[in-house]
Amino acid sequence: MSSDLDTVFAALADPTRRAILAMLLEDDMAVTDVAEPFEMSLAAISKHLMILTKAGLISQEKRGRVKWCKLEPDALRSASVWMQGFGQFEPVNLDAFERFLESQLPLADDT
Repeated sequence: MSSDLDTVFAALADPTRRAILAMLLEDDMAVTDVAEPFEMSLAAISKHLMILTKAGLISQEKRGRVKWCKLEPDALRSASVWMQGFGQFEPVNLDAFERFLESQLPLADDT
């Protein structure tokens, strides 16, 4: 399972791939439609799609002459279960933490 989880998180690490997943939340899309909003070649998008497919986050199928991409919603289940294990901790209030740091640490300008 650890290897599968590593593959999912590695796929999610790239902002282009996360954007593709967000697009596929709406509906299945042809590869050419997925590529349209990005300023990169179709070959580059195909590599991103291959990584998402290998991670199980999407599936691809050929319908006639067009290759379609479909989100696989259950694929994020193991990652979600793993992350929920950290839900036992209180969320960090970053503003309060920043105020605390400012009060405790001398600013570089003050030296």
